Amino acid sequence: MLQIHLQWIKRSILTTGITFAMAAAAATAQTQKATGAFGPGNPFYAPSTLPFHTPPFDKIKDSDYQQAIDAGMAQQIEEIDAIANNPAPPTFENTIVALERSGQLLTRVSLAFNCVTGANTDDALQKVQDYEAPRLAAHQDAIYLNARLFARVKAIYDQRAALHFDPEALRLVEYDYQQFVKAGARLSDADKAKLKDLNQEEASLENDFTNKLLAAAKAGAYFTTDPKTLAGLSQAQLAAAAQAAEGRKQQGWLIPLQNTTQQPSLASLTDRATRKTIFENSWNRNERGDANDTRNLIARLAQLRAQKAALLGYPNYAAWDLTDQMAKTPEAAKHFLDALVPASTARAASEAGEIQSLIDSQHGGFTLEPWDWDFYADQVRKAKYDLDESQIKPYFELNNVLQNGVFYAARELYGLTFKERKDIPVYQKDVRVFEVYDANSKPLALWYCDYFKRDNKNGGAWMDVLVNQSKLLGQLPVVFNVANFEKPASGEPALLSWDDVTTMFHEFGHALHGMFADTYYPSLSGTQVPRDFVEFPSQFNEHWASYPAVFDHYAHNYKTGAPMPAALKAKIEKTQTFNQGYDFTEILAASELDLQWHTLPASAPLQTPDAFETEALQRTHLDLSYVPPRYRSTYFLHIWSNGYAAGYYAYSWSEMLDDNAFQWFLDHGGLTRANGDRFRQMVLSRGNTEDLERMFEAWLGGKPSIEPMLKFRGLKGN
Repeated sequence: MLQIHLQWIKRSILTTGITFAMAAAAATAQTQKATGAFGPGNPFYAPSTLPFHTPPFDKIKDSDYQQAIDAGMAQQIEEIDAIANNPAPPTFENTIVALERSGQLLTRVSLAFNCVTGANTDDALQKVQDYEAPRLAAHQDAIYLNARLFARVKAIYDQRAALHFDPEALRLVEYDYQQFVKAGARLSDADKAKLKDLNQEEASLENDFTNKLLAAAKAGAYFTTDPKTLAGLSQAQLAAAAQAAEGRKQQGWLIPLQNTTQQPSLASLTDRATRKTIFENSWNRNERGDANDTRNLIARLAQLRAQKAALLGYPNYAAWDLTDQMAKTPEAAKHFLDALVPASTARAASEAGEIQSLIDSQHGGFTLEPWDWDFYADQVRKAKYDLDESQIKPYFELNNVLQNGVFYAARELYGLTFKERKDIPVYQKDVRVFEVYDANSKPLALWYCDYFKRDNKNGGAWMDVLVNQSKLLGQLPVVFNVANFEKPASGEPALLSWDDVTTMFHEFGHALHGMFADTYYPSLSGTQVPRDFVEFPSQFNEHWASYPAVFDHYAHNYKTGAPMPAALKAKIEKTQTFNQGYDFTEILAASELDLQWHTLPASAPLQTPDAFETEALQRTHLDLSYVPPRYRSTYFLHIWSNGYAAGYYAYSWSEMLDDNAFQWFLDHGGLTRANGDRFRQMVLSRGNTEDLERMFEAWLGGKPSIEPMLKFRGLKGN
């Protein structure tokens, strides 16, 4: 996924009785008393002198972040006031471009801070998050709720036809105006004050949710001193579990929780009681009535988002949020999802029937439950295809997949080459850095990868940036990928599951989208596109993991170097559509659940999350006892804290786009430089510089449909 956050902040606000600039300056002065004056000693004071202006993580201390964030906000307020109060008539240069140039200090520190708080946080950083979240929300409101600034932006917008802008400049003017209006620039002063309060409360709750989720996931890990309870795990898995326990200074075995409902170990564990415990630890992680219980928090978040939407003139949060997405309306998103439910749930029911038959033949006496699915589905897969996950892992050693799979596909499609750099400081010792060179041998980007799970890392996998590409600012991109793969015991190879392999390709697709950014203005650069488009390049890149020419290049035994036998490869190919009913149904359930939460009207009472979730799944015909949502409401990080509120459907919408795109590649010769270069030129490099629906259709040569998605999912005809 893409980690969504404010990649550059350009807003200013009047608070009751005191300007935000004065409030920010006062808060900054108070901070500086405690932490020392912000000056050249702070690593963020000036642009980094490292290659690509990447952050000097070897020089950054936890205490530097708050100081630089506060100074960055105060500095940007001065810049914003200068734009808003400029006595000269508004022009594109003195208003729109000036906004693009503002806040560079705040951007430098915010991007680095977002990186470390997501991937390598600690108590000190979490305290900074807690402190800054509402202040950054107020700062974000600042520009959009500044009446003088909006008047200047509107004046340029109203004259846009007569000013004859080039296409990218016109897009920026229209984008800025839309964002101001969406953020409440046309509200009365009284309503702006109400909106500001809602935004600050939302930011605080979102930050609180993230911290509770991280703590709950850590607390929910399964720990045992009895090896019998772990029967079925491989020696490598047991060694990793022992190492994880040792990392917490415990003697025994520890299996950490992943961010999803289902847990990888459930496919291997033979003890049903252990499986049930691990599943329930996952399912109930944030519903234990303790300090990490999120039920009251998410109920309030849903309510205040509905209130915010009503204040802005919309019937619900989704209606407001989707105005600048490809889907445009929640009705369109819901219609899209509803069309996919029958085929998906029918396949899931068929799969459940096969699994229940297997259970009955082996044991009898119990009904299939969610904690049984992966264990018995794996047996069904073995019976149907004679495929064991342990058979294929030796062919997917992490570094080999990276070098001869991920990098190889990028070289064949786009002419890229990669050189590892040991001289670039990193934020954690497991992180690796590569310089990326274009086909003409010129430096294109820096790319960081951080693949192994840690207790202080958010769950899941994502891409983000440390430096945005912009010709205006003279910047090349610095991007990074984060995952949560099982870290091997010391001296052992990192062997991946097939899901891990596709995750690597997926996140690198996001990275390519960021690396290929070739725009003038930072606001329109790279992955700064609507959510229901941003997952398209990443999901498209997944296809190359199984493309024969790429697969054959990396699927080699880590001990012998021998390629994967044709028979084993054929088994993997045959399983590509196996279990897709379950896989797609859990995604659709999460997507529909998200929309149900975010189409609540402001008049709705505060919800009881458990009851709401049950009723929402019943309404959408996704209340299958054996297929829980991929994320339960109480630990649904995407929608409560990671910018995907009312937008989880975007993964499936983008999948529709990516399957149409891959079918186009297959129809036009597959893995070729000509195809890759055309895709890069017309799509990957363009960011948000043009209407994305028109952009995609111009490249594809027509409108997308759900047919390729049903085909690649194996659901066509169900």
